[in-house]
Amino acid sequence: MTIKLIAIGKTDNKQLQSLIDDYTKRLEHYIRFEFDIIPDIKNAKNLSETQQKQKEGELILNKINNSDVLILLDENGKHYSSIEFSKYLQKHMNSGIKQLVFVIGGPYGFSQDVYNKARGKLSLSKMTFSHQMVRLFIVEQLYRGFTILRNEPYHHR
Repeated sequence: MTIKLIAIGKTDNKQLQSLIDDYTKRLEHYIRFEFDIIPDIKNAKNLSETQQKQKEGELILNKINNSDVLILLDENGKHYSSIEFSKYLQKHMNSGIKQLVFVIGGPYGFSQDVYNKARGKLSLSKMTFSHQMVRLFIVEQLYRGFTILRNEPYHHR
């Protein structure tokens, strides 16, 4: 199985990007992992919220195969503890799917077309985080999930 993370816009903070890169490298010891960045929409200031979500949604859906399991990182999604999330990952690996795709949307969330395609929604917290921080948090939690599945000490440090 491959895990793919799709996000809108690049990370401007070099220190944050360095941490994301570190966890991405660690994660690749456990599973094939891809991080796909969709460039920010040009002239977004001239678009309505709905238009921006629609354009971003089209770009997201172009990155997804019909057989992919699409999970949206969404404030209204399901909450998991780290141990529950590791079991969630194991369940998907056992199901035989080829690719599990997590998506971090743009500033206004997702278009209805993206919601319609999704198989689930995941929330990292009841708090709101910047889209930049969410990238780090999800990559770290993926890494943590695999260390839990392998019974490695990272989770208990």
